[in-house]
Amino acid sequence: MSKSDLPFDLEDAIAHIKAGKPLTGKEGLLTPLIKQVTEAALQAEQEQHIANSEQPNRKNGNTAKTMKTATGSFQLKTPRDRAGTFEPQIVKKHQTQLTDDLERKILALYAHGNSYQDIREHLKDYYDIDFSNGTLNAVTDKLLPELQAWRERDLDPIYPIVWLDAIHYKIKENGRFVSKAIYTILALNIEGKKELLGLYLSDTEGAHYWLGVLTDLQNRGVKDILIACVDGLKGFPEAIESIYPETEVQLCVIHQIRNSMKYVASKNQKAFMSDLKKVYKAATKNAAEIALNDLEAKWGKYYPVVVQSWRNKWDNLSVYFKYPEDIRRVIYTTNAVEAVHRQFRKLTKTKGGFANENSLLKLLYAGILNATEKWTHPVQKWSLALSQMAIHFEDRLQGFLDL
Repeated sequence: MSKSDLPFDLEDAIAHIKAGKPLTGKEGLLTPLIKQVTEAALQAEQEQHIANSEQPNRKNGNTAKTMKTATGSFQLKTPRDRAGTFEPQIVKKHQTQLTDDLERKILALYAHGNSYQDIREHLKDYYDIDFSNGTLNAVTDKLLPELQAWRERDLDPIYPIVWLDAIHYKIKENGRFVSKAIYTILALNIEGKKELLGLYLSDTEGAHYWLGVLTDLQNRGVKDILIACVDGLKGFPEAIESIYPETEVQLCVIHQIRNSMKYVASKNQKAFMSDLKKVYKAATKNAAEIALNDLEAKWGKYYPVVVQSWRNKWDNLSVYFKYPEDIRRVIYTTNAVEAVHRQFRKLTKTKGGFANENSLLKLLYAGILNATEKWTHPVQKWSLALSQMAIHFEDRLQGFLDL
């Protein structure tokens, strides 16, 4: 290619680079280059259109509009024809962004919890482009159809372990902010990889609504869950049993400990915790029950409500004792799904509340996309854990394992 064939002056470009001037932004080298190339392509497209026109036609000046690109913004001259039949395809009418690069950058910034103001400032600093909140909202709204498809997708017929928990946010409704619960379902699939099965939004957290969530999972193809790990919400185990009667429900031991310590006087907490640890850290269920008897004998008269709570929930609190250590450490707490909620809180920490449900859901979904990119490997020692589960759940896992 000769110098005369280039859409810009090569010597000027080299001098620009040597002078240390920017490649992008208002004074950058690439923006005017993109402008020249795009306008030349539009002119060629128009000339071909006129040449192929059946009716007499000719050029008729141009119109200008501001184009936004990843390298900066510029005024683009779009050629017109006398007959008004020219419909450019390279840059279509009403199109104001040259590529989807900017949208990807906006969504990437959004997925890391940046506010619209932060995103606007970033784009202005790096690309000298001004975006309104309305434009940014329109870009992030493109996540909503994708979110809906994700929430309705088919699921695997069986999941060895599922964690269920809720997190609460303030959402504006009828002119005031109200607290609503986001229900999160995290699973380990047969391959031992984490998978978020869904997000559900409700006015309150309750076993009745969880029943609807579980029904949705069933309708989307989940036929069996081996172990469900949940917090201490009343009625939760019964809700699970009504949809998945064979599922073993493990109540979160950490939740139970935290709730118990609220009722223990501060001067006794250290000693009480030492005795309580002998219960949930026991090697066997029998040893744990002996330790629970000892706990009651020593502390029962001081904290009868705490001891009785362990007694009442013992069937679901003690499920993990029947499994080897590799499975126990995974199921005795809901820490796995709480880690997802910690990521949610990082995204939303600068938000006092949300204007509507969609503004919350699309932000959380953007965060999910960002987080799941890292979930490419199974949990540690999963092959061993799965082989042990195959012994406990032989009939239910048969046909799903390559053994």
